[in-house]
Amino acid sequence: MIIQRLLRFLPGILLAMALNQVPGLAQVTYQRLLRADSEPANWLTYSGNYQSHRYSQLNQVNRQNVAQLKPAWVYQIRQAGVVETTPIVADGVMYITEPPSTVTALDVSTGRPLWTYSPSIPADVIAIGSPFGQVNRGVAILDDTVFVGTVHSHLVALDAKSGAVRWDTVVADNKLGYWLTLAPLALDGKIIAGVSGAEAGIRGFVDAYDAKTGERLWRTWTVPAPGEPGSETWAGDSWKTGGGSTWLTGSFDPELNLLYWATGNPAPDWNADERPGDNLYTCALLALDPRDGKMKWYFQFTPHDTHDWDANQIPVLFDAAINGRQRKLVTVANRNAFYYVLDRETGEFISGTPYAKQTWAEGLDAKGRPILRPGMDPSVEGTLVYPYVGGPANWHSPTYSPQTKLFYQAVREVGAFYLKGEADYKPGLAFVGGGQRALTGDDAYGAVRAMDATTGQMKWEFKLQSPPVAGLLSTAGGLVFGGTEEGNFFALDAESGRPLWDIQLGGGIRSGPISIAVDGKQYVVISAGFALFVFGLP
Repeated sequence: MIIQRLLRFLPGILLAMALNQVPGLAQVTYQRLLRADSEPANWLTYSGNYQSHRYSQLNQVNRQNVAQLKPAWVYQIRQAGVVETTPIVADGVMYITEPPSTVTALDVSTGRPLWTYSPSIPADVIAIGSPFGQVNRGVAILDDTVFVGTVHSHLVALDAKSGAVRWDTVVADNKLGYWLTLAPLALDGKIIAGVSGAEAGIRGFVDAYDAKTGERLWRTWTVPAPGEPGSETWAGDSWKTGGGSTWLTGSFDPELNLLYWATGNPAPDWNADERPGDNLYTCALLALDPRDGKMKWYFQFTPHDTHDWDANQIPVLFDAAINGRQRKLVTVANRNAFYYVLDRETGEFISGTPYAKQTWAEGLDAKGRPILRPGMDPSVEGTLVYPYVGGPANWHSPTYSPQTKLFYQAVREVGAFYLKGEADYKPGLAFVGGGQRALTGDDAYGAVRAMDATTGQMKWEFKLQSPPVAGLLSTAGGLVFGGTEEGNFFALDAESGRPLWDIQLGGGIRSGPISIAVDGKQYVVISAGFALFVFGLP
């Protein structure tokens, strides 16, 4: 009888023992997130800081010794699938996502799993529009809670020390094509999340949720309803299936109290016959008040997009002098092949320049609107256009170095024949109106390009064998880290682009590197194939 009672309580006893072995997690308060740069040993938010620099102030690993990097530990992903996670690291614990929507906490010193949470995903889950399948890009952390979006369109709050579910909120109906792939963004008491699904004809939005309860606080639609500002840019009922996904983590300026969130393509993607007009607010950057979600300004990169050039790229914030005047800037290397510099207080267009091959526009006018070349829309026969649907930039993160004042982008040089087809909306099915045939032969290639952050002028490039889908990291050690589809993880000199180190990891790299420190020692972290690798100096 005594043994039976002990066995009954054994799971709880084991859990208590495990929790006692978890590194000393402190409260990751909003104040800590505001000062993330002052904690370079941790990586507290998706892009490293609210400004999305993806820059590490650690300099122990530098130009002189980076060639000595060796694996410290490796964690094997439990389920096969594309790994696009950016780890969050706080107080000795690393939080990662695994396909499709699993969260795992690891001891950052050893890679030992501390807990794992996997939601119950329906077998008939809908995830339309991802070329790589059901993916997840990471979590957010606030106070003692970890937040994750799921492929079946839930937002879930987990106890950071045990993985226990604190709340589980349905964001939208997955049967209509809504799903979540992004890492949420944690603000002061709020969790910000966006949705995927434009290829299923969803109507996009950005949401804010109460971090303690999961209650939705506000919702900002990216496609306006009749009578709302911008609704005149949609014909008939096309707004109801207008797209405008919000599937990538945004940036935040705490001084201006503005949230910057990018929006995706209008739907259907390649057949725009039923949606004449600019189709606001798709393919745009929105500046939102995080208190109520109200739009302060917007900038549309590609009005009336017909090539599926989502603007879901990371907006990068920094201050710099423009024509002798100090300005608060937001910059975007857009999927349409132009690099934009905007005033982040007002949304004013400052400059835009191509950073990759493009054949669809003569340039940009004084307000940043593209000057279109005729005959570039998709056709039944196929229309050759650069860039291809994936763009020279996509979701994979750029990096900005305050040390060099350069903006670094992993670029993909590919063109495509764009094809126009029928578009018949049916809930939960593909609503794209065509397709593309990419020129992925010998002429397609990739590069890491360093650009003057205020002008987009290229300073150097490091060519890659094929178009990459890996993010970048810059560091105070004068380095830029990146990866390739072939599985090479490499380091470049941030000033010159000279290659300094390279290792073959055996699987394609489709995530963003980060850098952290444990007991005063710097490490660099990347996922490749079905594994997460942590590198340090001997």
